[in-house]
Amino acid sequence: MDALDQLIGSFFDWEAIAAVLPQMLTVGLRNTLILAIASGVLGCILGMILAIMGTSRSTALRVLSRIYTDVFRGVPAIVVILLIGIGLGPVVRELTGSTNPFPLAIFALTLMAAAYIGEIFRSGIQSVEKGQLEASRALGFSYNSSMRLVVIPQGIRRVLPALVNQFITLIKDSSLIYLLGLLASQREIFRIGNDAAANTGNLSPLIAAAFVYLLLTVPLTHLVNYVDNRLRTGRPEKRQPDDAAALIGKGAQP
Repeated sequence: MDALDQLIGSFFDWEAIAAVLPQMLTVGLRNTLILAIASGVLGCILGMILAIMGTSRSTALRVLSRIYTDVFRGVPAIVVILLIGIGLGPVVRELTGSTNPFPLAIFALTLMAAAYIGEIFRSGIQSVEKGQLEASRALGFSYNSSMRLVVIPQGIRRVLPALVNQFITLIKDSSLIYLLGLLASQREIFRIGNDAAANTGNLSPLIAAAFVYLLLTVPLTHLVNYVDNRLRTGRPEKRQPDDAAALIGKGAQP
């Protein structure tokens, strides 16, 4: 029982959790969302470019897309963040005079997200039946117009659940930017919990951080399941009573 009491005291000290939660919700949550949304939007733009390159009829573009994807999917996220944040940090500070690590962190997260999102888009585009492209060409569309107006929109719709899952991954990967050094107002969820744990010698603030991450990711998980179900089944139709039931309900007259 002593081990159980020690576990509860180290990880589930409700006073320590209550003390750190307000700062996580007011400061950490905002910064985490800034990092995730900014890198997610930019990653989608760059990922779409990579997907188009990957499905291009040009061999050179396909090879470049594959090299980029293999590199940034194969290198650990922490290495990319350190290379961008610490490697380019002095250059950026010298050119701009800014010491804010957020732009470099967003850039690093974008580069990594684009590699995964590009593959998601590419698989979605290639899953569209060739007949869709052929039918649009038969109607007089050019190849580029057929891809832009017919094939790519259908491909994106098919991979929406995977895109939301990638956004969830970005939310969690944003915790790695603490390695770049953050001011008190720039700390994200994990950094606030880690600092509180280091100051108090109790790990309960990390449980609080996990709870806040769950507040973000669990609703998104259920949202993606709902969207996926709606895309597969469509909007449910209202049931109409048949004629016999309607007559009985109204009291049919002979």
